[in-house]
Amino acid sequence: MTDNPLILSALYRYPVKSMRGERLDVSPVSPIGLPFDRNWMIGDPNGRLMTGREYPELVLIDAAPAADGVRLSAPGYEPLFVPNTAFTKPHPATVWSDTFSAWHGADEADDWISAYVGARLKFLWIGAETSRHLRNDADVPLSFADGFPLLLATQASLDDLSARVGRPLEMERFRPNLVVTGCDAFAEDGWTRLRIGGAMFRIAKPCERCVFTTVDPHTGRKGLDQEPLRTLAQYRRTPAGVIFGQNVIAEGHADLQVGMPVEILE
Repeated sequence: MTDNPLILSALYRYPVKSMRGERLDVSPVSPIGLPFDRNWMIGDPNGRLMTGREYPELVLIDAAPAADGVRLSAPGYEPLFVPNTAFTKPHPATVWSDTFSAWHGADEADDWISAYVGARLKFLWIGAETSRHLRNDADVPLSFADGFPLLLATQASLDDLSARVGRPLEMERFRPNLVVTGCDAFAEDGWTRLRIGGAMFRIAKPCERCVFTTVDPHTGRKGLDQEPLRTLAQYRRTPAGVIFGQNVIAEGHADLQVGMPVEILE
């Protein structure tokens, strides 16, 4: 066991699912997660989620959110501001096995993203209020996140994996919202409730990982060596899948700041 204090060492949000994340110093948090986190997504013509698994170059697009829309920018492309007012048409969205109502209509954004990846895609917005909720808890709202509002990872677990792979790995490959430093590797497997500053969280379930972790966040290309998923599968495979990180839910509203102490309650 380490005697170091646990701290919140990093905060991330991902305004457009699979696009480059934003590192934050401070942020409010609520049961839906961090503001603007995964409020937009890329869908196929039917509104089914398309991600960096299919189009790894999406990780090179920057998405800067604001109350009235989101600004997209990518290498070699003119930036595009997509106002929320452009989303005028209700449209079904499917994230894995969940289908719910979202918004479409930003034709210019459809064209911009489709040209960038070389396939016909749709740009969807969750809306001013989400119509989606956690499957087993209707009181917890969800954006376009995979299945839970927040993802927590620890620096020690990443360091352990990096050592096994044989090179430093970027935390961005795992797309967490909350990063905790000061614990042993994979100590988070045993946590059920925690406090960060004045914010309370409960652990929902471990996070199963996929080929998206092999996408280099700097180049937008999948690694031919299939790392770090190949190594992770050697010692983190469970009946549910290959595990790294924990899905968490905030209990109420609070403010977070990098450097805050983390207390494990259970």
